Amino acid sequence: MDTIVLNQQDSKFKEEIASRPGAENFKLCFTCGTCTASCPVAEVNDEYDPRKIIRMSVFGMREAVLGSDVIWMCQRCYVCYARCPQNVKFADVMGVLRQMSVEEGYSPKERIEEIDKLDRFCQELRCDLVQNLTNPDDKLSSSIKAKLEKHLER
Repeated sequence: MDTIVLNQQDSKFKEEIASRPGAENFKLCFTCGTCTASCPVAEVNDEYDPRKIIRMSVFGMREAVLGSDVIWMCQRCYVCYARCPQNVKFADVMGVLRQMSVEEGYSPKERIEEIDKLDRFCQELRCDLVQNLTNPDDKLSSSIKAKLEKHLER
């Protein structure tokens, strides 16, 4: 584990985050872990830990947070939002971090739109898969395969 030297970090980063709509409560986090324990992304990806993202932000680790691919993994499903005892609204905080990442040049401006399209694609695919699981249909199976192949061609 790397040592974090706090006087080498951006002490104003947490204030900038908290000043943005949706992230006003982010400093209330006391790292209870409810967000991480209930997160579907954290369940399948060991690298993704909402609690860690909050801590890094509070510690002023601007470059490490805004330059990380991890902030783009959040599905923004709002499970953490609903379960957080401190009303941190982590999904909204992720939106703020993503916007800051684009504004400060850590990510291309098209990234937000690309992620929105990917999220939509994943939701549609999930609905099709559930429908095919509950009511198997060869036509739907073919449609699912075609959607996946088209998506992977990009």
